[in-house]
Amino acid sequence: MEQLTYSVEQVAEMLGVARGVAYEQVRSGEIPAIRVGRRWLIPRNRFHAWLDGEVRESVRGVA
Repeated sequence: MEQLTYSVEQVAEMLGVARGVAYEQVRSGEIPAIRVGRRWLIPRNRFHAWLDGEVRESVRGVA
């Protein structure tokens, strides 16, 4: 079964950046993410669309 979301740590590893940099980009809305409780989750489809340049404006949701 394919993952529906990534953690910030997984995204940092995929992008080749430090975990702190990935958290900064998530908090600022640069990387599309949603907050669930105290955790940030990055929806897989939105992340890959962002990588492909399909998401032009920052997207940030709060759950």
